Amino acid sequence: MTVLLWGMVLALLIPIAVACRPTNVWHRLAAFSSVSSKVALIILVVSVVRDDWMLGLVGVIVLSAGNAGLLLLANLLREVEQ
Repeated sequence: MTVLLWGMVLALLIPIAVACRPTNVWHRLAAFSSVSSKVALIILVVSVVRDDWMLGLVGVIVLSAGNAGLLLLANLLREVEQ
């Protein structure tokens, strides 16, 4: 299980590297969305390993509602650019 968590953390570094580059704002938003989803999945795996269901609940809330705010921000930025 530790190997799985290390693999997930390494996969998390890829969108962080994309977000740090000076690219288009849409690429950054997609990278942040990917980071949010991956962190929520890491939280879920850790909650299963620790048998902590309150932590799992936080992971589910982040996974379901975390990207909604990012999508609202993307729509706001699209309206500002036009």
